[in-house]
Amino acid sequence: MVKPAPHSRPAPAPVPGVVRDTAPRGAALAEKPTLETVWAWLSAIPDPEIPAISLTDLGIIRDVAWRDDTLVVTITPTYSGCPATSIINLDIEMALRDHGIENLDLKRQLSPPWTTDWMSDTGRAKLESYGIAPPRPAGGPQHCPHCKSTAVERISQFGSTPCKAQWRCCDCREPFDYFKCI
Repeated sequence: MVKPAPHSRPAPAPVPGVVRDTAPRGAALAEKPTLETVWAWLSAIPDPEIPAISLTDLGIIRDVAWRDDTLVVTITPTYSGCPATSIINLDIEMALRDHGIENLDLKRQLSPPWTTDWMSDTGRAKLESYGIAPPRPAGGPQHCPHCKSTAVERISQFGSTPCKAQWRCCDCREPFDYFKCI
């Protein structure tokens, strides 16, 4: 019988201006980390469906607060039926526990519903660099994320995930996803 290899998560990328805890990963912390430090940890967690963008850039982390000795992280999914929600919660829990957080409450908040307005400008730029046209209030991409041509056409209202539509550039002929404006 072959045993599966143990799963180990890589250490989060360094965050400028943040001093990492020197305790072994997963060890309990002597002091509560600042909220700024927790936000920095959360900003290193990629979205499972679009790994080029972090959960904080996506805007689904709504709040981080200490309630006595429990860290409360409030999450608003991109939509109530988002299939990645359980993976997102697991990734958040694993990352924070790896940083020594013992008492954690992940709170799901559906109201107000998530909107693409909550996405950061950095997140929008990361989407485009990844080949996904960022959301725009006008209802379609401004240009092709590959060649920047404005000659684009919609192929389908439905893309690789429910929050994206499929478009194609008329100049470079490359298909691309457009993140729907919600």
